[in-house]
Amino acid sequence: MFNEICIYEAKIEKQDEIEELMKEVAAFYMTQPGVVEVKYIKRTHRQKDFNAVKNGEPAIPLTRQIGKVTYVLYLVCVDAEAHANLCKPGLEKFYKRWTRCLTTMPKIILGENIV
Repeated sequence: MFNEICIYEAKIEKQDEIEELMKEVAAFYMTQPGVVEVKYIKRTHRQKDFNAVKNGEPAIPLTRQIGKVTYVLYLVCVDAEAHANLCKPGLEKFYKRWTRCLTTMPKIILGENIV
């Protein structure tokens, strides 16, 4: 499997717009050949500190967003070729709308499964 993880930082005032866009993008991606899974995640919690993690304490809900909202895309394709074939039509269809919502370019991680 070939994976893409993108970390997006969106403008606070564009939350509704980007979340609707994510639903459209996910639906579009799932119709493309070779796409296995598409998930968008909104950062809603944080850890108190490392000791809390070691003690098995639950994460703390975020009560406010300062300056930006963080989202993550988790995309799985059957191979790198399927991923490449997905990128061009995805960018052509959604790029302008994405850039209006973001504070900076996304951080993108690409790679194959180890386990």
